[in-house]
Amino acid sequence: MISILKKFKEAGILGINRRIGEFILPLNPRENYPLVDDKWLTAELASRNGVFMPQHYSMIEEFGRVKDVPLILKDFPSFVVKPANGGMGNGILVIEDTTWDENGTPFYHKIGGKILPYKDLLHHISGILSGLYSLDGNSDRAIFQEKLEAHSFFTDISYQGIPDIRVIVYRGYPVMAMVRLPTKESGGRANLHQGAIGVGVKMKEGEMTKIVHKDKIVLSHPDTGFHLEGKIIPHWEEILVLASSCFEMSGLNYLGVDIVLDEKRGPLLLEMNARPGLGIQIANQKGLLGALRWTDGRKDVPSNPQKRVEAARQNL
Repeated sequence: MISILKKFKEAGILGINRRIGEFILPLNPRENYPLVDDKWLTAELASRNGVFMPQHYSMIEEFGRVKDVPLILKDFPSFVVKPANGGMGNGILVIEDTTWDENGTPFYHKIGGKILPYKDLLHHISGILSGLYSLDGNSDRAIFQEKLEAHSFFTDISYQGIPDIRVIVYRGYPVMAMVRLPTKESGGRANLHQGAIGVGVKMKEGEMTKIVHKDKIVLSHPDTGFHLEGKIIPHWEEILVLASSCFEMSGLNYLGVDIVLDEKRGPLLLEMNARPGLGIQIANQKGLLGALRWTDGRKDVPSNPQKRVEAARQNL
């Protein structure tokens, strides 16, 4: 055990307790947590700061409105349903098309071809409102959001769904990143806890490296069979600048920023996380502590996100 801990220390691995005690609790003001924990508040915050996100169609917070969902969604055949205060991808439902029978009853088509009757959709939304997926277990709100079109870069290398890019931002500097790609197991969701894969990314050029599936290194995407190492992510500098700008917007010194790459609009903010997981270290085959210590050693933090990105790309 001692030798294992020594190896982790030498590799600069950041553990859960240290992440919380040294970086999250002392550096992230508690009063700012709702701005990132509540996805509806995040959308309002982004709008005020001129940061583009997927369009939010509507939100409901009362059980009495659940019956109105088919009417609310009648003009949106594809959409995403998610809990406002959810975490780890729980409660997110992706609908890629809607059809109606001769009686006008809607049927919702999930990624992978499974059909969801409208009563099952209403039941799922009721679960969201009851707090089934919320971070604190309290009653929640259901958000209906635009389903994006993934950038063509991901067409062959991912399995349906929308991939995203997770960037760890510390004191305004992007210090580590990975791509999360959906799998058949994850149901089109880019969340590692649901079975998606994580791919390490070199900070300088956005080059994809190792693939991680369920905390183990694999050689290729489990569904598409593609080898991803060496591929360069488009719009890499824009992605990092967007992530870096979330430092000022959120008021958090240590956060995870999730960005989606849309085919037509480029990088869009998906959400922010005040307690980002540590699996990104496995995907990058290196610990976070080195990058965090480098950032701590910077005497002057540029107010311009572009300058912070340039420094990170040169040194990390």
